[in-house]
Amino acid sequence: MTSASAHRVCFSLQIRPDLLDEYIARHTPVWPEMLAEIAASGRRNYSLFLGEGGRLIGYYEVDDDAAAQAYLAASPVAARWEAEMARFFVGLEGRPDQAATPLTEVFNLHDQLAAATTAAAVTDTAATTSTENPDESDDAS
Repeated sequence: MTSASAHRVCFSLQIRPDLLDEYIARHTPVWPEMLAEIAASGRRNYSLFLGEGGRLIGYYEVDDDAAAQAYLAASPVAARWEAEMARFFVGLEGRPDQAATPLTEVFNLHDQLAAATTAAAVTDTAATTSTENPDESDDAS
């Protein structure tokens, strides 16, 4: 579950189909020092999903994405990792972690359930208040 201040970030990259097996092997496992840098940047619940034809979807949660990006951009470990990973991607200029295409979130179950619960509570409170004090609004005129 995300905290109230957490931002969900999703991005897309295209892996060269001829390098898919090697890309997967490079992530099983990722360097321990790179895992530590990702965590230190503030990113959490980070996952990569591989689709047909080499479409890669990444997802993570973070409180301050700009600060996390800046931290990783300044990290020598991340710079080495990203330099080694760059060759796996199609049509990418620069470091993969800085040049991935962000995706726009259009639905989140948790957020919509929370909003529905809040709206229902407000409606219930308003209905209870109006039935408890039916003449109160008339007294003010």
